Amino acid sequence: MSGVFNSDGPILVLAPHPDDEILGAGGTMAKLADAGREVHVCVVTAGKPPAFSESSAATTRAEAKRAHAHIGVYETHWMDHPAADLDSVPHKDLNASLGALIRDIAPGTLLLPHVGDIHLDHQLIFLSGMVGARPHQAAFPRTVLAYETLSETNWNAPYLSPAFLPQVFCDISDTLQRKLDAFAMFESQARQAPHERSVESLRALATLRGATVHAQAAEGFVLIRHLA
Repeated sequence: MSGVFNSDGPILVLAPHPDDEILGAGGTMAKLADAGREVHVCVVTAGKPPAFSESSAATTRAEAKRAHAHIGVYETHWMDHPAADLDSVPHKDLNASLGALIRDIAPGTLLLPHVGDIHLDHQLIFLSGMVGARPHQAAFPRTVLAYETLSETNWNAPYLSPAFLPQVFCDISDTLQRKLDAFAMFESQARQAPHERSVESLRALATLRGATVHAQAAEGFVLIRHLA
């Protein structure tokens, strides 16, 4: 691949919850994996009682493992911070855990949830991811992008929170079906159209983003930083 995704080193995708990474960047991840790139996913949170049952958390983890294998993910990292309760975790602890992972993997490209997403977990992970990616370190991600998560990114408050305005697009015409198949493996999370978390809605968004750049299908990203 060329362009901003061509930075040396592995690719690291920070996913607040299992399936966010597929919703936002599944086609791009598959395309990068097909090109021989080492794609890592970090699922930052896990459902914990009493808000989530242990069985539901185990189900989504198993679904994620199948979906990641289908996409071609090199390794999945599980952090187990509390889902939908990330604001109870001291910010310095989240900074430290994500910073340590970024140093260990040394990604050339880092994909983050968008800071304008309506879910607070997404916002906090974006901020801590940016702390971990600061360029004053010996090694740091040369490319940082934010991805789009249907059911989170599209529910922000217009003019009040940062809008998702993509200026980087990845042509996923050849990997869209892999993305859709991978998302369908999240049987506990997928919904029927017209719900946003449906295969049909994902296909529609890919078609829309693709039309922006005259491609059959694409994923859009907001470029945070790219050091050539």
